[in-house]
Amino acid sequence: MAEKELMQQEQNYADITLLLEGTYPFVRGGVSGWVHQLIEGLPQYTFALIFLGSRKRDYDKPKYVLPDNVVHLECHYLWDPFSLSEPKACKGNNEYILKSRKLHDWFRNPCSSFDEAEVRKLLVSLGQLSGFTMEEFFYSVATWQHICECYDEYDADNSFIDYIWAIKAMHAPLFRLASIAHQFTYRTGTFHTLSTGFAGFLGTLLHYITTRPLILTEHGIYTKERKIDLQSLFIKEHHDLLSDAQYMGMQYQEILWVRYFESLGRLIYKASNPIISLYEKNRERQITDGADHDRTKVIPNGMEVERFLTIRAQRPEKIPLVIGLIGRIVPIKDIKTFIRAMPTILSQLPGAEGWLIGPDDEDKEYAQECRDLVLELALEENVHFLGFQKISDVLPRIGVLVLTSISEAFPLVILEAYASGLPIVATDVGACREIIEGKSDEDRALGCAGIVVPIANPEAIAEAVITLLTDKNRWHLAKKAGIQRVENYYTQSRMLDDYKTIYDQVLTQ
Repeated sequence: MAEKELMQQEQNYADITLLLEGTYPFVRGGVSGWVHQLIEGLPQYTFALIFLGSRKRDYDKPKYVLPDNVVHLECHYLWDPFSLSEPKACKGNNEYILKSRKLHDWFRNPCSSFDEAEVRKLLVSLGQLSGFTMEEFFYSVATWQHICECYDEYDADNSFIDYIWAIKAMHAPLFRLASIAHQFTYRTGTFHTLSTGFAGFLGTLLHYITTRPLILTEHGIYTKERKIDLQSLFIKEHHDLLSDAQYMGMQYQEILWVRYFESLGRLIYKASNPIISLYEKNRERQITDGADHDRTKVIPNGMEVERFLTIRAQRPEKIPLVIGLIGRIVPIKDIKTFIRAMPTILSQLPGAEGWLIGPDDEDKEYAQECRDLVLELALEENVHFLGFQKISDVLPRIGVLVLTSISEAFPLVILEAYASGLPIVATDVGACREIIEGKSDEDRALGCAGIVVPIANPEAIAEAVITLLTDKNRWHLAKKAGIQRVENYYTQSRMLDDYKTIYDQVLTQ
């Protein structure tokens, strides 16, 4: 019997182990929907899931029913309190720190040499008695001296307290990830991480420890998204900068965190093969950020068009004066721009409604700010927060789907809208332009399936929505282009065939 067949018969074996950071199965969204689609669409493989969250209290029960071919799920929370021994000063492993300096030098200068064998040994021994323990990191003289030297060299003009806590906050989760990697008992054919960041770092450790291949699929560029998150936090918190000392030095720490995630990204790119993106622009960004050109590959999202034929048939002949936004109520989706566009839309289309369709429990403070904005603009009769809804129930009742995001990768909801016969207005982020206007001459010949607008521009959103809802001919041409585009280029079967090919290749290694 072949080795793979013997392994599949073992109780603690999965063909693919998916590494999931803050997504499936506890958070709804585009990436989570994609994961569920992948697992259900490839029932011939078994999957193990490692979920990485922030704190356990931040998550409720799973939002998805796990398919039968999911044979294992384990959850870890990186920001829950750590179990450390009583503080006790120790000498620390100077040899390990000296070797780690070479890795940090490479982080600062990616053009310098990268000794993969040395890095492998360094990372595999992280958190181990034979290498460098968490207690040594927090309590040793060697660590203290190293942090002081780095501060003097790179950050002497800023607060030392801010610097040391930033360094400790950055490194603490890496020790937890090292512990997760060493305690993972499932045998697996391959690891597949859905991002760089912490999930990707865990994948790198597991790849080094087990020698099994690591696949990376980036739906969005992790470092770019973290930069947006940090800038958003910085802008939000600095309104009271002079009166609250805890925010002093935030600007430097923001830069430090961005560099941290960029460094992790380069490390993960070195360990991954293939490195998959959803569209060409992101593949080029991966290469710029350190990915090997020959390892990169584009696999667009796809969806089951046939499932939406019934929804398409339910679409009324008269275009509904309903503007829908399907997505989480979070800052990166820029819900406030959608709300601010509504007064202009209502000035031309008094009976129009704006529907915000998606969960609002991820960032409750922001969701409340959005509700307050609706009241402030006296839009409570026209703008409605519908929460999570079955997409089949709402798509036929919408006239135009709007995405106001300040960052996206390849929004699956656009493909779902096309398959249901619905035109799009979307900001010029991620793959939105090529999905709406076409990515090749042949594709562009199908026509525009909607309108692309600048980010954070309520007037542009309003103008585009009004154009589509008042120009029946343009609306129907956009509908036709969207249907043809999704049927020609973005089917689920095409996407699943690409992943089946990759899985079959790595599972034979």
